[in-house]
Amino acid sequence: MNIKDEVEKAISSIKTVNPLVHNITNSVVMEISANVLLALGASPVMSVEGDEFEDMLSIASSLVINIGTLDRISIYNMFKAIEIANKNNVPFVLDPVGVGATKLRTDTALRIIREGKPKVVRGNASEIMALAGASVKTKGVDSTATVNMALEAAKNLAINYNMIVSVSGETDMITDGKSIYYVSGGSELMTYVTGCGCSATAITGAMLAVTTPLIAAVSAMAIMADVGFNASKIANAPGSFKVALIDELYRLNISDIVNRISE
Repeated sequence: MNIKDEVEKAISSIKTVNPLVHNITNSVVMEISANVLLALGASPVMSVEGDEFEDMLSIASSLVINIGTLDRISIYNMFKAIEIANKNNVPFVLDPVGVGATKLRTDTALRIIREGKPKVVRGNASEIMALAGASVKTKGVDSTATVNMALEAAKNLAINYNMIVSVSGETDMITDGKSIYYVSGGSELMTYVTGCGCSATAITGAMLAVTTPLIAAVSAMAIMADVGFNASKIANAPGSFKVALIDELYRLNISDIVNRISE
């Protein structure tokens, strides 16, 4: 498999397919996640009402589960959505925001992985290590570990749960447990804008609608790395960077994106 050719093919199809992506995400990032998906060429719906999940997941192409702002009702609804999605063969991606910071977050994410079987889990290094049972300190939702530190944890998770693990950092890493792909780019300004990681997860969800989980995960991280890098050349502060990021998503340069991928 030529990973770059597959990524190029997948990204090129997004605007044509215009997949409906059902997001059950945290309240902090709903707006940026929706705008990122629209700029990419997908169609977002931000539905958190369990009574409409049957209808919504009968027409959605993929599902995004993000545990950033957990409560008991949202946990119940996440599992309801996952059950319906699996029944309808709708693939989903999990963003285990803040795992390792609290027992509730860690237990919820692990239960989603074990019972729900996501196609992709995308998180920072600390989150991925915590999911694998490693002893790692977290700082709220921020990582205190590096991507290289999370390599073995990511590979073990991928093999044990038959899923793709996508780890974000200065250089992103994506693995199916055997193959490992790296993505370079981005900008330090991404750490000053709430929702950049969650946006990568939303884009992963969009890509899941048009390609395999591995290609979806690599594509999403390469897209974010490229648009983050380009946006930082236009803007030099967080507020303007957020606007530039969405603008750059709207005018993707696919050849530049695929060149950010290495093995």
